Amino acid sequence: MELQQGQNTAPTDLALETVREWALWLTEVERWLMPHFPRREARHRAWAYIRGLLSPVERKNGWQLAEVNGDTTPYGVQHLLGRARWDDEAVRNALRAYLVEHLGEPQAVLVIDETGFLKKGQHSAGVARQYSGTAGRIENCQIGVFLAYASSWGHALLDCALYLPQDWINDGERCQSAGVPEKHPFATKPQLARQMLKRAFDAQVPAAWVTGDSVYGDDRRLRVWLEERAQAYVLAVSGKEYVWRGWQQYQVKTLLATLPPNGWTRLSAGAGTKGLRWYEWCWLPLAHPMHPAWRRWLLVRRSVSEPTDLTAYVVFAPDGRALDEVVRVAGSRWTVESCFEAAKGEVGLDQYEVRSWTGWYRHITLAMWAYALLTVLRAAHLPLEEPKKTRLPPHPSSLAAFKATRRLACR
Repeated sequence: MELQQGQNTAPTDLALETVREWALWLTEVERWLMPHFPRREARHRAWAYIRGLLSPVERKNGWQLAEVNGDTTPYGVQHLLGRARWDDEAVRNALRAYLVEHLGEPQAVLVIDETGFLKKGQHSAGVARQYSGTAGRIENCQIGVFLAYASSWGHALLDCALYLPQDWINDGERCQSAGVPEKHPFATKPQLARQMLKRAFDAQVPAAWVTGDSVYGDDRRLRVWLEERAQAYVLAVSGKEYVWRGWQQYQVKTLLATLPPNGWTRLSAGAGTKGLRWYEWCWLPLAHPMHPAWRRWLLVRRSVSEPTDLTAYVVFAPDGRALDEVVRVAGSRWTVESCFEAAKGEVGLDQYEVRSWTGWYRHITLAMWAYALLTVLRAAHLPLEEPKKTRLPPHPSSLAAFKATRRLACR
């Protein structure tokens, strides 16, 4: 049964088969998770935590999750996130395998981006006055760098890393108090992205492309590393970045200023909340890479309504790739922003009350699992007759259609 966004459907209107199927998906996730919790109490708490994140309760903080699970205090939740014995990295590895099993396809895209978690005080691991794209300004917040997986079946968060500013690294006592691993090295956001990409590559996650915004595209070392692996990418770059054309180096903003007014191709960058997102595109050949069968381009996106609004990307791909395919990859970057919005709104990705390094990773990991389940369930309801290779990633707002079912399944 297909439900439209915003439709007020009572639980009693849902097909019984839908409720039963939801229970089956929950059981499958439980089987994936439980081997990673050696103690029975931790297994019970972890599963109750995920069910609480999936529940329709408005706030997913410790007190409300405890209430949903029938506890009189949040101490059990706090123990799970802080002191219980379980390996959050192993649980994320299981998440990666689960998503590949259900969403994996060779032409998928790995998307890197970060999001901010607004915080008060100075004690939460990594918190600082820093720019948050979530707020659109400098705020007191934590920054999480994420790797998302986007295929024609759907998109979900695959991996995560908490960014520690240099001031934190320099303050050993503060790090110790927040539970940061001893002698944890400083890593930039692109370096964190590289670590997550390496884990995905080592696990042989099927993906043809990597994309991300200019925070990552401006890091030449990340681009070189991807090229050394013969990994295709479409990475946004800022106007201050330099690229090579022939034997001469140019600043990107200089090339943008010399683009011709005509000769652009209008293509859709994929579906958004208001339909297809149309832009005009052109691309220029850049200096050839070391790989003889590969090429580099400078891809430029121009707004249809504001021709002076330009966005540039460096593309590295096998020779012969078509413009429309590269545009599809560039447009897939929105999927990670959609993941952030839906995961925060649906499963409380940002509604934690922990301060420690361990607590952050554990909450985020379990919230990623909850969101992955919603994505997989949504994918299971895509029309079978539609060719898989042509499906656009579904928008997570459509997951609201399952809220009524969740009220039954998560009781």
